[in-house]
Amino acid sequence: MNRLSRRGFMAGLGLLALTPRMAVAQQPPAPRPSHLGPEKLITEAKLGGVVAFAVIDPISGQVLAERQADQPMAPASTLKAVTALYALDRLGEGHRFPTRVIRAGNTLILAGGGDPVLDTDALDELAAAAVADEKAAGRTPPTTFAVWGGALPRIERLDPAQDVHLPYNPSISGIILNFNRVHLDWRRGEKGYRLSLEARGRKLSPRAYTTAITAVDRSLPLFTYDADKLESWTIARRSLGRSGSRWLPVRRPELYAGDVFQTLCRARGLALPNPEVIEILPEGVEIARHESPPLHQIVQDMLEYSTNLTAEVIGLAASRAGDAPSSAHAMADWLRGQGINSEFAFHDHSGLSPLNRVNARMLAALMAGPGQSRNLRRLMKLIPLRDAQGKRKESDIRVEAKTGTLNFVSNLAGYAQAAEGRALAFAILTGDEPRRAATEGQELPEGVQGWTKRSKALQQALIEDWLAEFAASAPIAATPDGVNL
Repeated sequence: MNRLSRRGFMAGLGLLALTPRMAVAQQPPAPRPSHLGPEKLITEAKLGGVVAFAVIDPISGQVLAERQADQPMAPASTLKAVTALYALDRLGEGHRFPTRVIRAGNTLILAGGGDPVLDTDALDELAAAAVADEKAAGRTPPTTFAVWGGALPRIERLDPAQDVHLPYNPSISGIILNFNRVHLDWRRGEKGYRLSLEARGRKLSPRAYTTAITAVDRSLPLFTYDADKLESWTIARRSLGRSGSRWLPVRRPELYAGDVFQTLCRARGLALPNPEVIEILPEGVEIARHESPPLHQIVQDMLEYSTNLTAEVIGLAASRAGDAPSSAHAMADWLRGQGINSEFAFHDHSGLSPLNRVNARMLAALMAGPGQSRNLRRLMKLIPLRDAQGKRKESDIRVEAKTGTLNFVSNLAGYAQAAEGRALAFAILTGDEPRRAATEGQELPEGVQGWTKRSKALQQALIEDWLAEFAASAPIAATPDGVNL
């Protein structure tokens, strides 16, 4: 449930298939292209805008190639690589986020600890433990049920400029369930559409009672949102086919989590009152606890599936700041303390804000410096190489990197290595800022898919070109564990 891709939501409905980490192919790889030079490749890509890059030897620190490396550009989700290193440094790889159930007199409290990957199934395990403790102790059923989300500051939307219905732009608080999203499913019957909203987990999918949706007779807008007693959505009936599904963001995370927890407890014989939100956590006795996976695992999933909410949560937890701008500023100060002094500006931890700016030299230096010393490469996603038809191709090249995609922005930063060659730390930033600004917050504007496809092909071509030129030009250095980098 926690392994979700942000760009999958941009493409439309539901979840993307989970892509496993692939080992280097055993079949003889296809010959690598010979060195052509970046300018020829960039001209052929026909992107317009800016193409910037930097390539650094992570062992020696030598800059091997640069192009417009100081140009400030939108990082998109490559910013999550900074957030990953920041959180690991400040919190530690083994840090876990607890979600607790507390008894304070006649009040039962669901207390969030900022777990970014808590899902319905984990919440059910917590409910089971709480109900068992209540029954074993023979307590009188609670007269009040409260939810506390004060472990993190409240953020209404990661980016207010983005469309209200985009599921990768939810609210944040210290209690987070299913990435603060609710699953919408629709089916057309003889009497019209049947729409349901569920807190979908891997095994359990209880109904979400704090959210409602209605199909209305219109073409646009696709969705509208209002919040009174319930979170209320409408969806354009003319946009619906016979059946389908997608995720919608949750704006009242405490009530959503409390509603689902109430349902799960009721199924086990404990009837709780309707949840209410509290701002101050009273003293009480902890009767049940669920802990998240260790932070290094959360970071690995975040880098692979690019979940914005996870990035914001671990960044806020690392800084302990009271709001998102202050937290982003603290991360920038930390990065300068790591010796990265290029020009950059951070306004969040996920890269969603259009105000974020980095440059290629800064990102490549991040990979070659702090990323190299902390072995960030082991946590990064394996990027497969593809042929002209978009199919995976056999190659002895490994690319482990973080992608970053917005409308008319496509970036890649990480590590590339050919068999029996040295690794390269690199960053490639491509962006058409006027087109990005003109389509901000839109889902799949005209021309963006073709542009992004050409950019990704260019990124691969540049990496292959660099490896043809640089990979064998210096001896290989080995890390202490014997793995060649």
